[in-house]
Amino acid sequence: MQTYSLKKNDINKKWFLIDAKGLVLGRLAVKIASILRGKHKSTFSPHLDCGDNVIVINAKKVMMTGNKTKQKKYFKHTGYPGGLKELYFKDIIKGPNPESIIIKAVERMMTSNALSKKQLSNLRVFKDEKHNLEAQKPENLDFGSENRKNMVN
Repeated sequence: MQTYSLKKNDINKKWFLIDAKGLVLGRLAVKIASILRGKHKSTFSPHLDCGDNVIVINAKKVMMTGNKTKQKKYFKHTGYPGGLKELYFKDIIKGPNPESIIIKAVERMMTSNALSKKQLSNLRVFKDEKHNLEAQKPENLDFGSENRKNMVN
């Protein structure tokens, strides 16, 4: 018996559509990172980009459990002395770019190397229900019904 090794020509990518309305951010990020890496496939190879493409809609309606909606802080630094800036989750979600929360959460779930940067480019996030990728015929992925903890009531 020989071990199967996936080759670039054998990679078959699919498109998945996830509606983030009411979903818990951390659990959603783990699922998306797993799909982007290709760990859900039996032909997973850690050295190849064998993952699928993911479209996330309703990014502004993603949730957090407990008091994290009001208390969760995100930090950034301008590079100048005293340049530490903090933003709260609730302010980012109501702001002009709520997609950045999902992108940053998924990015932090993946390893930091050149391959994961390429895999992260297979993620498309939209803040509303509208997206311009109908031509790819994405398959709906009902993540909320897999486990009751995936949704915030």
